[in-house]
Amino acid sequence: MRVSKEKVVEHRRTILETASRMFRERGFSDVGVAEIMQASGLTHGAFYGHFQSKADLAGEACRAACASGRERWEGRPDLSTLVDIYLSPTHRDNPGEGCAISALGGEIARQPAELQRDYADGVSGFLTQIEDRLDIEDPVARRAEAVAILSSMVGALTLARGVAAGEPALSDELLASQRAQLRARFDI
Repeated sequence: MRVSKEKVVEHRRTILETASRMFRERGFSDVGVAEIMQASGLTHGAFYGHFQSKADLAGEACRAACASGRERWEGRPDLSTLVDIYLSPTHRDNPGEGCAISALGGEIARQPAELQRDYADGVSGFLTQIEDRLDIEDPVARRAEAVAILSSMVGALTLARGVAAGEPALSDELLASQRAQLRARFDI
């Protein structure tokens, strides 16, 4: 049965959204193509009509997740709100819906160079978003502050996720402490 062009586009979008969520929840190596396709409501055979390989899908899913995250950030004009949302228990507890940078950071170094480039592009995009919200004249200083902020946010969220099941109070402390530190350091 022939599928309309609109349906092909819809299927591709569904596969990307599903893969992006699953990769952020469980990582690249713990999610298979067959599982992604099943969760997308499509057959395994349909995969190769949209993507050449799982690596191809992973790169597109990473780019899509980062683009989606940047779009959500654009809706939040001030840095204080971004910090509060990013370092929240809700974000910690829902990696599949959240930032790809923190969700995939623990395993990206073991991925192929092409996927690392996609991830690096995502990091650069988030840094630019932070830079745009900083009132610092010197571009070198502004970039350095953006790097410090993003690194602090991603690091705190990653640690908070890592201890959430075993030590929930410590997880909450990590988030709250980093929010307070960022507010104080950057006067936000």
